[in-house]
Amino acid sequence: MAQPLNADFDPAALKGFLASRFGDAAMSLERIGGGQSNPTYFVDYGAHRMVLRKKPAGPILRGAHAVDREFRVLEALARTNVPVPGPVLYHDGAELLGTPFYLMERLDGRVFHDCSLPGLSPSERRGIYFGMAEAMAKLHAVRPDEVGLGDYGRPGNYFERQIGRWTRQLRESLSDRIPALEAVADWLPQHMPVDDGRVSIAHGDFRLGNLLFHPDKPQVIGILDWELSTIGHPLADLGFCSMTWHSAPDEYGGILGLDHEALGIPSQREFLDHYFAHAVPTAPLQRFHLVFSLFRFAVIFVGIADRAREGSAASADAASTSPLAGRFAARAQEIIDGARPWSAA
Repeated sequence: MAQPLNADFDPAALKGFLASRFGDAAMSLERIGGGQSNPTYFVDYGAHRMVLRKKPAGPILRGAHAVDREFRVLEALARTNVPVPGPVLYHDGAELLGTPFYLMERLDGRVFHDCSLPGLSPSERRGIYFGMAEAMAKLHAVRPDEVGLGDYGRPGNYFERQIGRWTRQLRESLSDRIPALEAVADWLPQHMPVDDGRVSIAHGDFRLGNLLFHPDKPQVIGILDWELSTIGHPLADLGFCSMTWHSAPDEYGGILGLDHEALGIPSQREFLDHYFAHAVPTAPLQRFHLVFSLFRFAVIFVGIADRAREGSAASADAASTSPLAGRFAARAQEIIDGARPWSAA
């Protein structure tokens, strides 16, 4: 049995559990790098090729790392045309691996963590970005109540509740205060659009690095990492995805400052137009939605820094990401102050 790198549980406990479900077989286990949240592993057990997701060890913020919600949304969306990995099982006890966990099928495809898409041709890059927009539109077209997710969150007043949630997480953090981030937290509730009643399943972390693409086509075959999903507003995901055009390559792999035309990457305006051409009718993206997304991502990095300090972060380099909270807060402040246009041409 192959030993995983930096496993936070006893592999023998997992093997015994899988034997009780699938019969005796050989198991291999490999920890997947790149994530900053829930520890994730490739698990091969006999003919079963799976991915395991679990909560991190150690203290965590209330409501964070909800792997049960991840599994529930995968089960619901597996019956739709939204591309997701097939769910296998969920175990809610902590006696086996130290925390609850779930298993899903492992898909063969490509994941791109660098939004400049090195190694691809300009036409391939353009296709990847438009494939991302189309996958998001498919997700937002699903009516939660029709797939058993009517109670997956509270409909209406999504941004008001989200601002409250992330501001509380910020104020509960033990990290040093970031003045720009505090200022953005104060700006958001004063500039929130009137709720238009639009409801969809919001992924919560919809970006290139959380998508699995077909090996040869610019087609999303799996939307990953549903930890932050809930019933929400589609413009939350669209604003979050748009951060790519407003963050630099050293700011979690953005494309700000790169020659998009030479690379073949669509402008933000082209990306938004492609999304709206495939989406159900939705209000236009506004400055608020992008500022909100930058704020939320900054608070996520504050949480990562907290867990790194406690030794419970999923990624070995989590501590190095802590400065990104201030960087994303500064990007949000630039958009608020008008230092940069919030909607690229």
